[in-house]
Amino acid sequence: MRIYANHAKHFIEDCERNQITEKLRLGFESAHGYTPGPSEIQSWRNSLRALAMVLGRAGLVDQGILLEYKLPQTSKRIDCVLCGFSEAGKAAAVILELKQWETCKEAEGPNEVISFVGGREREQLHPSEQARRYAQYLEDSHEAFYADAPPLHAIPCAYLHNYLTVPNDPLKRAKFTELLAASPLFTSDDVDAFVEFIRRHVGHGDGLTVLGRIEQSRYRPSKKLMEHVAGVIANDSSYLLLDEQQVAFDSVFTALKNGVHNRTKQVIIVKGGPGTGKSVIAMNLAAALLRNSYSAHYVTGSKAFTETLRKIIGTRGADLFTYSNNYMQSPPDAVDVLITDEAHRIREVSSNRFTPASKKTGMSQLEELIRACRVSVFLIDDAQVVRPGEIGSADYIRAQAQRLGCTVQEYELAAQFRCNGSERFVRWISASLGLNGAPPEDSLGDEFDFRIFPSPAKLELAILEKAASGHSARMLAGYCWPWSNPNDDGTLPNDVVVGEFARPWNAKPDAGRLAPGIPKSNLWAYQPGGIGQVGCVYTAQGFEFDYVGVIFGNDLRYDSTTGIWLADKTKNFDGTVKRSGVSLVRLLQNTYRVLLSRGIKGCYVCFLDEDTEAYFKSRLETFAGHDCSHIKSA
Repeated sequence: MRIYANHAKHFIEDCERNQITEKLRLGFESAHGYTPGPSEIQSWRNSLRALAMVLGRAGLVDQGILLEYKLPQTSKRIDCVLCGFSEAGKAAAVILELKQWETCKEAEGPNEVISFVGGREREQLHPSEQARRYAQYLEDSHEAFYADAPPLHAIPCAYLHNYLTVPNDPLKRAKFTELLAASPLFTSDDVDAFVEFIRRHVGHGDGLTVLGRIEQSRYRPSKKLMEHVAGVIANDSSYLLLDEQQVAFDSVFTALKNGVHNRTKQVIIVKGGPGTGKSVIAMNLAAALLRNSYSAHYVTGSKAFTETLRKIIGTRGADLFTYSNNYMQSPPDAVDVLITDEAHRIREVSSNRFTPASKKTGMSQLEELIRACRVSVFLIDDAQVVRPGEIGSADYIRAQAQRLGCTVQEYELAAQFRCNGSERFVRWISASLGLNGAPPEDSLGDEFDFRIFPSPAKLELAILEKAASGHSARMLAGYCWPWSNPNDDGTLPNDVVVGEFARPWNAKPDAGRLAPGIPKSNLWAYQPGGIGQVGCVYTAQGFEFDYVGVIFGNDLRYDSTTGIWLADKTKNFDGTVKRSGVSLVRLLQNTYRVLLSRGIKGCYVCFLDEDTEAYFKSRLETFAGHDCSHIKSA
């Protein structure tokens, strides 16, 4: 997806006529379903005018240009892709990062600098590193850059059109020497060099043919976390961290260094919604820390997620993965780094009624985690709390860490790497469920395969078809039916019953002997036998699948007369959740948000309540003229 594609000559003319910003605004609204913010519009107005002057000076006419080009399977966008042929006649694309920066300071991280962005000074990935990673991502995931004969050559660079280089410039320090050789940086006093660079790499031949190859080629299938965990630990990472992901990653190593020097505990909070890459950062961190001889533990509050990781890793790395209640007896600074994934599942205390008094610390679970290490990393989504007693939130962690005298840093992940890279779908689901705190206004768009089915049977058939064609797929449901023990022969009873549709839940965590082919609860999301059962939020949270089919139960329904969400605890069979009182609605809203955001390529859903189904269908038709034919009732 891009919001502008044209000959370089027409782009220059659009800038000269002051039409480019309006064309981008209209293209953005059509592609994303909402109006870009004033700061983004202003950045287009400033940066593209400066770029047009450079391209005009370079004499570009037939070259192709893509603006705001969306990286495959993510919501990240490349500012500009210039398409053409090199002096040697090779098809190429210049991956260009544009910045309005005027000043810059040195940062401690290996890939970062500090610049004034968004009203304050912030750590930012070096612009050349940002462009280099975008180019590498294309070479890893876009067939035009790796499979075509011959493949396109991706050439990264950055242009800071307002920036004047100063002596000993932070952007050109020695630590960036290799980077700048691979991904040059041009400032306002480097225009001649920038012009020569563009001419050399894409200044020859008809660039529209190259542009067409980029737009018409397919993407390599997305990589899934569980398929690559073992490779990450074996120093063969399948994931490339982009932008704020890399900044958060590098901050941990900086914090380790500062913690030793200042003798203070360091706490890093990384916030992000579903599919923003929190677990990817955590996995890469665990591997990198171990390779650099630091002791590190990967901590979760989910037995299913932890046991699946242990199964994939095997005995070699199983001890790396632990639970958040395992640190009651740990001495101070027992490990260098604790990486707590899904930190929203942190509980008030680690002990329970069976814990001997001699093992109770009198500390909160969060304090135990911070005490046990030098650097604490908490990856969190406040809107994924689905049980009472889960008290983890960014505000809570920040306040407690400051009370304990820790140095606190916070980072926020915005890019979407699930749901086919559709930020709009995640935002649309949250708004539709009433979780955004404002009237839902976003349209869904057509970036993601979302369908409503009239019955669980037809929903399951679609999911089975996806699984048969080689996709990972699972059926999920709200906790609206009892969860029984296995039958005497180890088979699972059909608890999830809707009319003639009857299927079992996945096996209970404490199930005994199971019949052949039925996975244990902890491995339901990973082993092939899980396709025949229905999973709930506790076995699905933390996982991702190509396609999910969700049965939206009657425990949460939309009241069309009042326009509010209502909970019916008589329709819910989770004893702990149904006793949560006034927070029941919010917990169920969070639950369905988790279930509906597990899909990488598609989410199919069947609503058992007619008013709720009608409400979601009306949300699909919110914007007149939007083609929703592929996402209405299947």
